[in-house]
Amino acid sequence: MQKHQWREEGDDGKFLYRATYHASEWKLYSQSKGDEEWQHHDPIPDELLHKLREVMWNKYQRGRCPHKLVTKIDKMLGKD
Repeated sequence: MQKHQWREEGDDGKFLYRATYHASEWKLYSQSKGDEEWQHHDPIPDELLHKLREVMWNKYQRGRCPHKLVTKIDKMLGKD
């Protein structure tokens, strides 16, 4: 299992995102600052898939993850 996390600041406050890849499946969770519980996104909205792809692409560019993780997200977005 691989875990990837990133933070974002928006109009609604600060958010922490956690994506896991296990058994050829992505799962995405988010949490706003101050909350204790994680919100599971099923299915993952396209907006969050694009953010996940950007994070994974950056990690791939630095040699921190395999390219297959990026291509899996591309397939989920309908890019071939």
